Order: sequence, then C-alpha cells, then structure tokens
Amino acid sequence: MRVVRFEDERGVVRLGEWLPDGQARPIEGDLFGGFAVRSETAAVRRLLAPVAPANIYGIGLNYRRHAAEGGQQVPDQPLVFLKPTTAAIGHEDPIVLPAAAPDEVDYEGELAVVIGRTARKVPEAAALECVLGYTCANDVSARDCQFRRDRQWARAKGFDTFCPLGPCLLIDPARDPQSFAIRTTLNGRVMQESTTADMAFGVARLISYLSHQFTLLPGTVILTGTPEGVGYARKPPVFLRDGDRVTVEIEGIGALSNPVRADR
Repeated sequence: MRVVRFEDERGVVRLGEWLPDGQARPIEGDLFGGFAVRSETAAVRRLLAPVAPANIYGIGLNYRRHAAEGGQQVPDQPLVFLKPTTAAIGHEDPIVLPAAAPDEVDYEGELAVVIGRTARKVPEAAALECVLGYTCANDVSARDCQFRRDRQWARAKGFDTFCPLGPCLLIDPARDPQSFAIRTTLNGRVMQESTTADMAFGVARLISYLSHQFTLLPGTVILTGTPEGVGYARKPPVFLRDGDRVTVEIEGIGALSNPVRADR
C-alpha cells in the first residue's frame, strides 16, 4: 500500500491510500497503531511529506561507489548525522537556496526508512520488524559549509527545505530494502542511478546500530545514504541553481520532484 499525507480540497490535512488519479482513500486511525482505509475517495490538492518526522538521522558514505568517487573509504561503522525536522518538505515544495550559502548546494537521492514503533537496542535479525515503510528522500547539502566554511555537517545538512520526502510512504513488510532501484535526475538529466544493494551497511544493520545509540521513536526517518553521481564529485562540479528541478525516483515508491528557488 502507498500512503500519502495530503491536503484535501478544503485544506484539511489527511492520510490516505494513494490512487493513480489524484485521489486518495482516507485513512482513519493511527499509522503507528491501528488504522482502516475507508471506501470513499478524497481529492488530493497538495502532497505533504508522508510523515511529520519525530527525528531525522542521516548516514554518510554508505554506498561503496559514492565513497570511491570522493576518494574516501567506507567507514568501519555507520557515519551518523542529524537533520532538523524543520528541513522536511514534501513533493513539489521548493528547495530554497539559502542566502547564507547559495552557491554549492548539492542533491543526494536516497531511500528513507520510517520507523513504526519505539525501538531500543534491537537485534539486527529483528530490525525490519520496526519499519513502517519506505519513501524517497533528497539529502540536500551545502558543500561549502560542509567541507570548508564550517567543516562539520549541522548547517550544511540542516537549512530549511533541505530534506524533501515523498511522494508517498510504501508500506510493504515483505519488501527487501536492499532491492530498490534508485535514480536522481536534474532538469531531466540522469545524475545518479544505482540500487540499494550497493549499501555498505544495509537497512537492518542501520536500524539496529542506531537503536543501540538512540531510542528510535515512531515516525523517526532514517536517510540511508546516497549513490555515486553527486554534484560536488563531478568535473566540473554541478550544483543546484534557481529554476532547476531535481527528482528522486525509487522503484515501487514513485518520484519525489522539487523545484529549486533562490531565497527571495
């Protein structure tokens, strides 16, 4: 099932099972508890991020070929960082180039995992039982802040609008998270194309590892890393500019597309 969080024609925020014709079957109840899908439909006026994140954890250098393109080694343990929840936006919301650092903003298409129940010190063998679903993410990053100006990642990864999520949440407990095809396009040009099989640390390992460091609350979003093809590693580098459109597409989930705007 593909679930969307959306505004209906009256501007009311609702959850629903996404249908292919701009409609959704409304969901009653709690995604993190018991819920039911109603038979009638509602028009989707605007898609929101599929969940309002409790926390957002990111994982760096988690695709082998991405680490290699930057001349770096895959770390011995997952490289963890945080993004503020205020960075989260939905499908078709604009990525805003921040006035403080507009020149080297980069895309990172990623598979995002949404945690469905409180998880603490979960063994890897049971980790996928904690998953509610999967969505597309773009770990937008200001590279000048990341590598030169700040030389740490909080501001670089955390500006407002730097965490697009969507367009929907795929709920499929039988789905192998290491079998997704992922593609990122910039203005229609393919920039990243890979599969989640290239992850150094798989989804179950990441959930288990994080749960031994932090309590994972329902609604926690985990960005699982990006494949090769990011802008800063290209020659010459490719960064986001006002008027661009970046799209992250994951097989079985859909396409998360966002325009890029200057901070006016």
